[in-house]
Amino acid sequence: MDHSKHTPLRPDELTSATVDGANVYGPDDSHIGDVSHFHGAGQNAQAVVDVGGFLGIGAKPVSLAVSSLNFMRDEAGKVHATTAKTKDELKSLPEH
Repeated sequence: MDHSKHTPLRPDELTSATVDGANVYGPDDSHIGDVSHFHGAGQNAQAVVDVGGFLGIGAKPVSLAVSSLNFMRDEAGKVHATTAKTKDELKSLPEH
């Protein structure tokens, strides 16, 4: 997936209403999880990402600083995020 044409979210858009359910992609553009909920707002917020699992079963919720995620909208307006962390790195984090 080419994210270069996607529009980064503005800091005021980093809210639960905007990012809950967003897909999260790793460094190789593989889908590694989804945002299940959001604590706070803006750049100081924490996103809880459900990593792994299948259809929501067996996923591990981990908390990430929003600064470690790049939230954006694709050409159709769908919000998603990228991270430099791999699925294995996220799975090694403590469960939220």
